[in-house]
Amino acid sequence: MLGSHPIAASAASKVRIGVLKFGTVSWELETLKDHKFDATNGIDLDVIYFAGEDATNVAILAGAIDMIVTDWLWVSRQRSDGGDVTLAPYSTAVGAIMVKDASPMRTLTDLKGKKIGVAGGALDKSWLLIQALARRDHGLDLPAISDVVFGAPPLISEKAIQGELDAVLNFWHFCARLEANGFRRLIGAEDAEKALGASGPVSALGYVFHEKWADENPQAVRGFLKASARAKDLLARSDEEWQRLAPVVRGEGKELAKLRDRYREGIPRRPVAKEAADAGRLYHVLAGIGGEKLVGSAPEMAPGTFWQEPAK
Repeated sequence: MLGSHPIAASAASKVRIGVLKFGTVSWELETLKDHKFDATNGIDLDVIYFAGEDATNVAILAGAIDMIVTDWLWVSRQRSDGGDVTLAPYSTAVGAIMVKDASPMRTLTDLKGKKIGVAGGALDKSWLLIQALARRDHGLDLPAISDVVFGAPPLISEKAIQGELDAVLNFWHFCARLEANGFRRLIGAEDAEKALGASGPVSALGYVFHEKWADENPQAVRGFLKASARAKDLLARSDEEWQRLAPVVRGEGKELAKLRDRYREGIPRRPVAKEAADAGRLYHVLAGIGGEKLVGSAPEMAPGTFWQEPAK
């Protein structure tokens, strides 16, 4: 008879996300899990840690995990090659060129003849955007007029602190730590983005998943993004939450405060369509300077790079 047995609650949707063990994404996921935002949004989140970004990329393409965090250029290139990965914005936080507070350097032109440390390699998006701006506005070819050295982010920061480098371009959280320890921003990659055509902040990184998986698991995607938004909202307004996270962030005092503030600035707040349009503009700039090594043979950012939730 109808109603004689309780109706079973629908099972939580499983979401397997692969992230770097010591990456900034873990701050958000730790908050999400600690406050059970996954359970309250109908998902069972399984966080799987990897040692490097290449490993997460391989894992999602192989179907071993459902989601990773990576940049929109990688997503566009996969789509241009026939793949179906797509991106939901995670963070607009980007790196900056940092110099010591006492440095006489004030503008890009002051980098001429200086020793610059760059994290992320020669095809790092922030480095390419800043190069493009230097060429357009000042007629400067930064790699040609400076002594550029590449290295891992912790090493680049350490060499800057030791005074072995005149300026460094590092990832946003390394820059924030430097800011708390006697450094200032000469120019941020977000400044270059806006100068080169973006109308507002563009997510450098996003939660990336296969469209086929999203179509087959709409509750999983929707539930995860809602849980992520809840975690971001808490981190945006609660200083106490950052104190709880301090051991995970591995920062305290001024350093923790600067990391908190820069993280908050990087929370995406614009419609996805506007981010996608701006990313398309920046794609042309990046393709022009990074060439096929960066973007492959595709002349445009691939349609669908930024995920738009289907109309219900």
